Amino acid sequence: MVDSQSTPARQRPSIVSISSYLLFLFLALQVISLIITLSTFGKTRDALREAYAGSSTDGDQVADVFVVIGIGSSILLLLLAVVLGVLALFNNQGRNGTRITTWIVGGIMVCCVGGGLLSNAAGGFNTGGGTGGDGPSPEEIQRRLEEALPSWVTPVSLLLGVLSLIALITALVLLALPKANPFFRKPAAGWEPPTPGASYPGHPQAPGQPGYPQASGEPGYPSSGEPSYPPPPAANRPDDTPPTDRPGSTPPSTS
Repeated sequence: MVDSQSTPARQRPSIVSISSYLLFLFLALQVISLIITLSTFGKTRDALREAYAGSSTDGDQVADVFVVIGIGSSILLLLLAVVLGVLALFNNQGRNGTRITTWIVGGIMVCCVGGGLLSNAAGGFNTGGGTGGDGPSPEEIQRRLEEALPSWVTPVSLLLGVLSLIALITALVLLALPKANPFFRKPAAGWEPPTPGASYPGHPQAPGQPGYPQASGEPGYPSSGEPSYPPPPAANRPDDTPPTDRPGSTPPSTS
């Protein structure tokens, strides 16, 4: 048991609290990203259909595939961000198992978000239409998307991705700092003083010693060890005549 009086309660380090706040920020950024994706998927589909209109490739099928991939990726990132938010709550309680799980899930998220940023920086949608056939080139697809979508969508999406990546990496690094290790370490067992008024089991009797019965009333006292003496004999009477005032037989007459 932990000594509640001599052992102070564990105080959560500020770096653990900041890490949890950053994970909550990451979750909020993913929610915003999903909202932007859902609000623009119609214009994205139309832009892809127009880009493949004059080619032998089915523009509707290509547009549907890219839209489904975009929405599915955003939903997956949001679900993983929710998992990180739940883990952040348990991290605030000092559970080392959730901290390890946070590193695992967070590492996966770093790869996903970083890969998305690299893909956008490399040209966004890349269908490979320029490699053969009469499909549009990636530059043509990107131009049509920029014309169809609002001007703020691309820079805001990039900003959200960068902020998400920075917040996630910082949160994972803060959890790995040596200052956070004592908070996630299991406390050592200590002695707990007896609580006034609580009953505790008695101590076991030492082997080889006889037990003594407990007196029901007042405790007895042992004798001093001196031998007892009989009472003194009664004093001899001047005669053996019993007193007349006592009942008994009358002595015989001497006359």
